[in-house]
Amino acid sequence: MEKSTGIGLGLGLTALVFGMFLKGAPIINLVNNPAAYVIIFAGTAASLFVGFPMSEMKKFPTLLKITFKTQNLPRMEELIRLFMEWATITRREGLLALEAKVDEIDDAFLRNGMRMIIDGNEQEFVRDVLLEDISATEQRHKAGAQMFSQAGMYAPTLGVLGAVVGLIAALSDMTDMEKLSHAISAAFIATLLGIFTGYVMWHPIANKLKRLSQRETELRMMMVEGLLSIQSGVSTIAINQKLSVYLTPTERAKMQEKEEGSGEKA
Repeated sequence: MEKSTGIGLGLGLTALVFGMFLKGAPIINLVNNPAAYVIIFAGTAASLFVGFPMSEMKKFPTLLKITFKTQNLPRMEELIRLFMEWATITRREGLLALEAKVDEIDDAFLRNGMRMIIDGNEQEFVRDVLLEDISATEQRHKAGAQMFSQAGMYAPTLGVLGAVVGLIAALSDMTDMEKLSHAISAAFIATLLGIFTGYVMWHPIANKLKRLSQRETELRMMMVEGLLSIQSGVSTIAINQKLSVYLTPTERAKMQEKEEGSGEKA
């Protein structure tokens, strides 16, 4: 489970409630105001249905679920070691020797690329196909993140709409001033919910989806470079040097320490 999403939402809600408590605002208005929730959440959903085709809206629950789950992607350090192992096999026995390794690959993108180079396709063809696959995936991810970005834009504006509706209802009866003051206070709960959901939920979720997509794209590009390097028959040292550029300096240092440690043991 991706803990940061739950921590962020929980911390944001806690800050909102505690802040209202410190300011002396009636917290009960957050709960006892169903009209505000209807205007914000149903209104945001309505805006999304108008702005996006049904084929994309069907993916909304899945995309929301992704932000609460840890990405099931191989680690870059493990990939580098794997490519170095495959490069050694290739230089000794040829590309066809990797055919026995194909079924062991869990990642569909990497498995497809491996089959392509084993089948003897030209490098340019392999590169074009894999890069087109990455580009198409990026476009799908971009469309998904855009839904949440748009929700983050709509929600605060709908909050203003909710406040206007609440004020219309409050000002319709001005005979009881105490009742009127409570009604006006409750009217602005819609604005509060709109701003909170827009800037604590929807916009951050869109940003997280973009970050997850970027991470996956970097990993796929690394796979492309690794596969083409194996097809070219480069050495394990060259593959290590080429793919290590995708690691941070800290990750490179840790990987080097592990390699040196395993070398000393050997």
